[in-house]
Amino acid sequence: MFSKVGQIMLYVNDQDKALQFWTEKAGFHVVSEENSGDMRWIEIAPEEGAETTLILHDKELIAKMSPELNLGTPSLMFFTKDLDRLYSDLSSKQVTVGELVTIPGGRVFNFADDENNYFAVMEKE
Repeated sequence: MFSKVGQIMLYVNDQDKALQFWTEKAGFHVVSEENSGDMRWIEIAPEEGAETTLILHDKELIAKMSPELNLGTPSLMFFTKDLDRLYSDLSSKQVTVGELVTIPGGRVFNFADDENNYFAVMEKE
């Protein structure tokens, strides 16, 4: 049986730019960075001890190694305890953010990374 989601692979065009976005603008930290030949993977997390982490992979390299993989960006919903503060923080860092809206589950907005991939974030304790 599955017990949890451990890692989510994000296939990016530029690992260094993606790392800069996620750490400097979104506030994630680097858990680990590994290199093996041409392969480089960077594990990041929103906070210490996070159960689920993101792995930044080089999209072009993965496409060559495994052409059958779907390299599209997954639709991710992040949670935050202070939506207004996060919205303001991302906006002040020139991150593209969508309108704050209320849905049946709570308040939410979307944002784009520097490769124009969109993600959502919801206020949740």
